[in-house]
Order: sequence, then C-alpha cells, then structure tokens
Amino acid sequence: MRYEKCITPFKEICEQIKTLKRLPRHNETTGERNLPYSTVSRPIHQMEKAPEQKIGKGMLTIMWIIVLVGLSAYFGSREYQKYNPNQSLSTSGKGEVTLLRNRYNHYVASGFINGKPVVFLLDTGATDVAVPAHLARRLGLQPGIRRQALTANGIVEVRDTTLDSLQLGSITLADVRASINPGMLGDEILLGMSALKDLDFTQSGAKLTLRQNLD
Repeated sequence: MRYEKCITPFKEICEQIKTLKRLPRHNETTGERNLPYSTVSRPIHQMEKAPEQKIGKGMLTIMWIIVLVGLSAYFGSREYQKYNPNQSLSTSGKGEVTLLRNRYNHYVASGFINGKPVVFLLDTGATDVAVPAHLARRLGLQPGIRRQALTANGIVEVRDTTLDSLQLGSITLADVRASINPGMLGDEILLGMSALKDLDFTQSGAKLTLRQNLD
C-alpha cells in the first residue's frame, strides 16, 4: 500500500509533463506561441516544395510553347515549299533556269526586281509583267500613264511603269515593260509576256526550262 501511494503521485506528474509538451509554448522574446514540432513540421515541408513545384510547371509550359511554335514554323515552311518549290534558283548558269511545277500546277519562283526579292507567278496569258500596287510602292516603281487593261477580274485601270532589272535565277532582263495593278491583292508578281517574249520554253513533265537568247 505504501509503495502504491508513492507511485501514484509520480504517475500523475508524468501525465502532467506529457500534457505540457502537447500544449503551445509561449515565446517570451517574440510574444508568439510556438507550436509543437509535430504540428508544424508537415506544413513547413509543403511550403518549401511549393515554389519548386510552381517553377517546374512554369518550365514545362514554356517548353510546350516552344515545341508548338517550332512545329508550326516547320509545317508552315513545308507548306510554302510546296507552293513555291523554286525558292533557291542557281545564278551560276548561262541564261538558263529550270522551274518545278507546284502542287497547284503553277510555276512559282523567287526572283528579284531592281535588286529586291520578289515572288513571280508565270502567266503566259498576261500581256505585261503585272505588279500589285502595294508591292510597287515597296519596290519604288514610278507610276506612269493611266490606261485600262483586261484582266481575269475584268477591266481595271493600271499605271504603266518600267523595271530597270528583272532577275530569275541566271536570267537577267533590263528595261522590262510592266504595269501597276491596284486590283491585285496578293504578294505574287505576274511574269507576263513583256518578259517571257525574250525567252525560249521547254517543258518536260513537271519541269519548265527557260532559256535566254544571249547572242
């Protein structure tokens, strides 16, 4: 009995100590209440990882944007290559160039007017080299006499002009008659007979060879 009386107060003291450990502690320096470690350890652990997770998601988003932009540019380039398969014509030949027909059965090729890059669309049905008005301004072409011309879209008023130089691959023509057409909205210049009349044509399958008479 005496032994049990001695043990009982000791057990009560142990229980009180355990209870005090679970209670929030008061920080005399800051005046704040400190929570037990077991209570705050998990939220702190999560808070430390939250910025890293946000950075990881941000980098993943940026990576996907870069991939999508790259794919868009790649497939856009492939589509334009199908439209204009003659973007890089050799200039080392002697007045001869071979063009490939595009998927729309047209001959589209990159060239130069007055030293500035343009895109030509061969049109044997056009009397002159026809230049859209917005391209004529960029090329610095001087508009001349007004006249009416019969086009695929009907009769339109055009302005005469002269091209100092026209280059297609190794073919170079000078003082080419042309017209400025305000009704043309595209970015292609019709390569008409005012330029093609000085060239010889040879067609074989999907290839068209143009030769300039240099004699």
